[in-house]
Amino acid sequence: MPDAVNASSPVSDTSKFVLKPFTPEDEAALRESLRRCAPSSFEAAVQFRRTGNPEHVPAVVIGVIERFVEPDLRSKLKDADDDLRLIEDLGIDSLTMMEIVILVEDVLQMSINNDELRNLRTVGDVKTFIDCKIRGLAVPKPTRFIPIEVIAAVMPMQPPFLFINEASVSSTAANGRYRITGQEFFLQGHFKDNPVMPASIMLEALGQLAVLYLLEGHPAEAGKVINPATIYFTGCEGVRAHRVCRPGDLLSLSIKPKRSKMPLATFEGSIRVGQEKAVMVEEITLTFALMDAPTPPLAPPAPAPEPTTPEPAKAPAPDGSPKTPDA
Repeated sequence: MPDAVNASSPVSDTSKFVLKPFTPEDEAALRESLRRCAPSSFEAAVQFRRTGNPEHVPAVVIGVIERFVEPDLRSKLKDADDDLRLIEDLGIDSLTMMEIVILVEDVLQMSINNDELRNLRTVGDVKTFIDCKIRGLAVPKPTRFIPIEVIAAVMPMQPPFLFINEASVSSTAANGRYRITGQEFFLQGHFKDNPVMPASIMLEALGQLAVLYLLEGHPAEAGKVINPATIYFTGCEGVRAHRVCRPGDLLSLSIKPKRSKMPLATFEGSIRVGQEKAVMVEEITLTFALMDAPTPPLAPPAPAPEPTTPEPAKAPAPDGSPKTPDA
């Protein structure tokens, strides 16, 4: 997992946004910088430069990213999905990312160094990073993407009862995806000649994503980790099913922690298909316990050096001088 920025460590004063007078000339320059962005981005940038209110920043960031994304991919930004991946989902390479950063620096009047860009993997990472810079806060750990191989290795649930194909975990949320293939064993009887994903299984998928968050994203005490064998479902509240889900549908799962105090952790969750709501859950509660963190294996000792055999002493020459080899 990428190293997290220490939440207690302050950022330097130079990283904080300093509100400066915003002149008509500044507004004209801002309009020129954002001429190829949506009008709403310019309006949000003007309000931010006038007030310093970070609430206007997301609209600016989304507008700048949209400016550099291919037209056929811009629809993905419509609802500002924070889990959108810059490279995989939006096709943003390192050079394009640099162009985005330069424009954001110019518009928001702030400085971002190259080392700070390495952990920005999603739209949410970018927005959170810039918001923290403006507020002078420490940047939280970046999003970590988890492939199915790692999910299967760490989860207590296993196929055919594992309903996450891929996932991402950050300090504030977890997101996952599951495509209904039509080959799931329970679809053979749910329903006859009309395969429909059971709502209870979709709730199970959200619970599994919460389990993954506990194992991969939840902070634990020093020297402790969450024991996967102790995580169990205890209850849920406010469940609403909005859409029938069938084979071929790609379920986008999302959970966010609401509160956690051992032995209980509570999350809110949702499932969408595209932009349509499928399942919304106000609270999912799990129970868990800690165990000692495994001790990393000791490195094997270095092999002892091979003993060396001393060379035999050379016999002295008849005149008492050391014998020298023949030329």
